[in-house]
Amino acid sequence: MATSNEFDTREFRNALGTFTTGVTIVTTLAADGEPVGLTANSFNSVSLDPPMVLWSLAKTSNSLDVFKNAGHWAVHILADDQDALSNKFAKKGENKFAGIDWQKGVGGIPLLSGCTSVMQCKTEYAYEGGDHIIFVGRVVDFARDDKKPLVFVQGRYAMAAGKPTDEEIQSATVSSFSSNALDYLLPRAHYQIYVQVRDHHERLGLNDPEYFVLCSLSARNDRHHQEINAMFSPTGHCITEADIDNLVKRNLITASGEAGDQLLSLTDAGKELAMKVIAQSKAIEADILGQFENWEAVMLKRLLTRLVEITDTGLPAMWNSGHNG
Repeated sequence: MATSNEFDTREFRNALGTFTTGVTIVTTLAADGEPVGLTANSFNSVSLDPPMVLWSLAKTSNSLDVFKNAGHWAVHILADDQDALSNKFAKKGENKFAGIDWQKGVGGIPLLSGCTSVMQCKTEYAYEGGDHIIFVGRVVDFARDDKKPLVFVQGRYAMAAGKPTDEEIQSATVSSFSSNALDYLLPRAHYQIYVQVRDHHERLGLNDPEYFVLCSLSARNDRHHQEINAMFSPTGHCITEADIDNLVKRNLITASGEAGDQLLSLTDAGKELAMKVIAQSKAIEADILGQFENWEAVMLKRLLTRLVEITDTGLPAMWNSGHNG
């Protein structure tokens, strides 16, 4: 299998980057010692520090109880010559490990060879996500290779995107305001997603500004109050001194320096709570993107990234070059 690496954040990001469209095999060990594995396309990164990933499993899966009771599991990002292995682990009622070369990992979990990346994970959370259970795990060890990853799109191992029709192109470029206008579609999509995110962090006692402070400090710790406010300003709201004082009183952050532009840092309790809200936000994202075809989800993110670049007005970025998630 690929060579193991220490937890260098840049190298770990490179390992996550080998996952192009979501062709993985997830394995674990059943209580009776039997290896269990299945093909999954719902993999996503959650955090670099601590290193955390997630994937989801249908509630109808025969393997659900095994994974719910498993302390550890491994995600294998497949190489482009492993389509047969992907097909094998996608089938039901078959001895998937028959004739397969595998080794034992943390807690005895089976590790497959020849993959672009293998991530051994300790189960941290399991969330309800519609008709799926979303598993969030802390990566305790990983290995990567320079092999090209396997891509699965529209029922075949390929990368493709449907070309829009002439009518769709005309509709997308129409000048009059309508339900197809960007300044309608983007805010509405944001609101419909964020209402789910807000429901979760409000149940944890966080208002929107406090939630944003924790998320921005989780992306990069030790930021000034004014910098976070500049990132938050497009929402039309601001982070007040009262918000900062409340987070300090709850021992979630520390604040030093002059009032109005204090240097803010997460405490250990703040890091733990930030991971909870970010993991839930990622779980919501995974559930939503799971309703797209893999190639659609990839293209959606690429186009939104391009849109952010085109419309950039110089707002501070939440992530710097060394902390991209």
